[in-house]
Amino acid sequence: QVQLEESGGGLVQAGGSLRLSCAASGVIFSSYDMGWFRQAPGKEREFVAVISWGGSRTNYADSVKGRFTISRDNAKSTVYLQMNGLKPEDTAVYYCAVTTFATRQGRSWGQGTQVTVSS
Repeated sequence: QVQLEESGGGLVQAGGSLRLSCAASGVIFSSYDMGWFRQAPGKEREFVAVISWGGSRTNYADSVKGRFTISRDNAKSTVYLQMNGLKPEDTAVYYCAVTTFATRQGRSWGQGTQVTVSS
C-alpha cells in the first residue's frame, strides 16, 4: 500500500518561495505519475500540477503556471513542488497523490502540509 509524506510547508510573505517534498513508500514509485493538489479553507481540493512517471511531461493549473515547478527524483522516490512568487491566494493545505496524468485525478493521498502566504 502506497504511503506518501509531504513536508516543506510553512509561513512565507507574498513574493517568497517554498519547496515542498513528498516521499513515497510501499510502491514502485517510478511506475506512477504523481501530482500535487491543494485545498484552501472552505473550498474543494483542486489540482495544482502533475508529472509523468519518467519526469518528461508536466502539466499545471492555470493559476500556478509560470510560478510553480513540479519535479521528481525516482532514485529517492520523491516528488517536489517548487513554488515561487507566492500569493496570499496560494494559502492552502498541499497534498501529493498518485495521479492519472490525462485526467488529473488523484488517489492515495498524503496527509498534507500547510502553506500560508501573508500579504
